[in-house]
Amino acid sequence: MELEANEKKWFTRRGCNCSWKNQLNVYDWLSGLPDSEKLTDYVEVQFKNTRKGYYQNSNGLQLEKGDMVAVEASSGHDIGEVSLTGELVLWQMRKCGYRFDNQNSKRIYRKVRLVDMEKYYESKAKEHETMLKARKIAEDLKLEMKIGDVEYQGDGNKAIFYYIANDRVDFRQLIKILAETFHVRIEMKQIGARQEAGRIGGIGPCGRALCCSSWMTSFVSVTTGAARYQDISLNPQKLAGQCAKLKCCLNYEVEAYVESQKKLPSREIPLETQDGIFYHFKTDILKQLLTYSSDKNFAANLVTLPAKRVFDVINMNKAGHKPKSLLEDENKGKNVTDNKKETFFQNVVGQDSVTRFDKGNRKKNSGNRRDNFRKNKNQNQGKK
Repeated sequence: MELEANEKKWFTRRGCNCSWKNQLNVYDWLSGLPDSEKLTDYVEVQFKNTRKGYYQNSNGLQLEKGDMVAVEASSGHDIGEVSLTGELVLWQMRKCGYRFDNQNSKRIYRKVRLVDMEKYYESKAKEHETMLKARKIAEDLKLEMKIGDVEYQGDGNKAIFYYIANDRVDFRQLIKILAETFHVRIEMKQIGARQEAGRIGGIGPCGRALCCSSWMTSFVSVTTGAARYQDISLNPQKLAGQCAKLKCCLNYEVEAYVESQKKLPSREIPLETQDGIFYHFKTDILKQLLTYSSDKNFAANLVTLPAKRVFDVINMNKAGHKPKSLLEDENKGKNVTDNKKETFFQNVVGQDSVTRFDKGNRKKNSGNRRDNFRKNKNQNQGKK
């Protein structure tokens, strides 16, 4: 059923602050292709935060991204936002391992009406209070768990309790008490620390909103190996995020560091010269610079070399030769043209004053030009 004009105005005013819109949706790069929308009748619907589902548009509704729809639920109906349509939905379903079964697939009932949204916002308004009461009940039962968030179904007949626990928890008694207290169907769903941080949100040590609450839609395991590849100090306080787990951003640049390290020599190979033996001290991976020390245990007589020079010294040592020093022959091979190229670019700012257009200097320069003109004129008249 299409919305009336006043209902559309109501949704524009009320629907723009939905709590799940803090997550970045998948960019539909196939939306401009012809007949892309007709390839499938499945639609991706997003609910609170990262919870998404795939529903069949069996009624042939004209749906666009951002439309609020009422969808089939296990009991009753739920309210969500259309986050993706067209051919890209099939790609996302395969990525998530969704089974294409028309008999068991859930359907989209209709576009939401004013009554649906009133019921929806009435249920959402109770979520925070319900979470606080549920935490108190779990504490009284002495359960080793933490309830991080509560999500009501669109029709208010069901509530999902998201919790964190290190071990298995027997919450059968908790479910009975919650059902008697809130008079709804109860579903318990265990999540990890990263998922909890994504649902709650916050500010990271970088000063920006948490990645898991602003744009990340899936979580990849983070290990200390990512920090080792990037030569980051293994300090737990600096590597841990707001969720007390390793920061997700450790994975962002690790591939670039791995590729750069493939172009560097082994750090275990010492460099032998006539002056002595030098051992690896530190590496600037992105600049491809290696620093060597004459002592194996502490910094002494540090020498920084490019990776090419280090490879040359290693090859010379394998051939049985020792260079006079690590820096020897570093500038060898430069010809006159190389020196010209180095001095080709010069600072030309000093050739003319940058304040020559100022008002005071303009009068002074004009006066100097008049004096020079008169002087030249007198000299020409004297010659005649």
